[in-house]
Amino acid sequence: MNKQTIRDVDFTGKRVLVRVDFNVPINDGAVADDTRIRAAVPTLKHILDQNPASLVLMSHLGRPKGEKDPKFSLAPVVPALAEKLGVEVAFVEDTVGENVEAALTALPDGGVLLLENTRFYGGEKKNDADFARQLAAFGDIFVNDAFGSAHRAHSSTVGVADYIPAVAGLLLEKEIDYLDNAIADPQRPFVAILGGAKVSDKIAVIEALLEKVDYLLIGGGMANTFLKAQGLDMGNSLVEDEVIDTAKDLLGKGGEKLVLPVDAVIGDQFDNDAERKTIDLGNGVPGGWSMYDIGEKSLDKFAQILDGAKVVVWNGPMGVFEMSNFATGTFAVARMLAEETEKGAVTIIGGGDSAAAIEASGLADKITHISTGGGASLEMLEGKTLPGLTALNDK
Repeated sequence: MNKQTIRDVDFTGKRVLVRVDFNVPINDGAVADDTRIRAAVPTLKHILDQNPASLVLMSHLGRPKGEKDPKFSLAPVVPALAEKLGVEVAFVEDTVGENVEAALTALPDGGVLLLENTRFYGGEKKNDADFARQLAAFGDIFVNDAFGSAHRAHSSTVGVADYIPAVAGLLLEKEIDYLDNAIADPQRPFVAILGGAKVSDKIAVIEALLEKVDYLLIGGGMANTFLKAQGLDMGNSLVEDEVIDTAKDLLGKGGEKLVLPVDAVIGDQFDNDAERKTIDLGNGVPGGWSMYDIGEKSLDKFAQILDGAKVVVWNGPMGVFEMSNFATGTFAVARMLAEETEKGAVTIIGGGDSAAAIEASGLADKITHISTGGGASLEMLEGKTLPGLTALNDK
């Protein structure tokens, strides 16, 4: 990576403005999944160790519409972060303004202050220069460690870098290195696995990957659209009819590289307790039924292709894994990746639902790298340049 990182900077005596990704699930006023908080800790500790450096942290949470909304407050993050860092964390219920200034005045050397949700202000998503300038005034140097938001050109990810020196945190550096290396010059065989509901969300990714991979395995709801493009009736399955022609083009470009399921677990309704059965897909899906998971024959086919792979990138579940009766395919793929990791493969999970599936499978520690950013990782796989990375100082 040709950008400066926190290893290139002496933070002693500095107040450091850090963009973290604390966009975490909150249930009953508490953090339900602290994965992203834990991922930020190495960068924060690295800076705090250069005593007396102090931290001013900013993040978004959810999608408030540019105004304060208590249900999107970052306040519940404070105890979780304090526990992980082992230091007291102060919190201010504003992101800019007099209350923040007062909190900064009270912040001791080596202290940590978390600002309220950046998206409570309309200027954030507009990358408003005035809002960015106000944020930048809170630090001597800016550290971006929020890979999950690096594909957004917002004030807290891009705008502040116009006013103070800007470098990458350890997490951002790690994410870029893994995802960039995976697609720039991968060891072979290089296999990608894509799932999730919609082909339309991943057309550009599929096109980019088909030029680089040895095999591209397709599962999840997006397989339905490809199967229909092959002329199969898919019953009541989710199909994006508006991209059938695109799917046909991709099948033509992909040839034998693009591998679809050959059997499926189908259900008579969208319910974990639905009547279900496994069918071969040669004749499609019968009327009144929907494809909710890939079947054993598909998994065997996928396993043969994955055997001996050197690099595997996975983004998107193979079925409706939130329902236990349709989670078999997704968890089986997770086990396959864990096995390939043990054999020496580099395995990369591209954030989002596939990251959640790996966590749920209990195999997260068996994977080489689990990305903290779904959308950002997809844009990296497309070969796009991330605005949050471009804004940082070059080495």
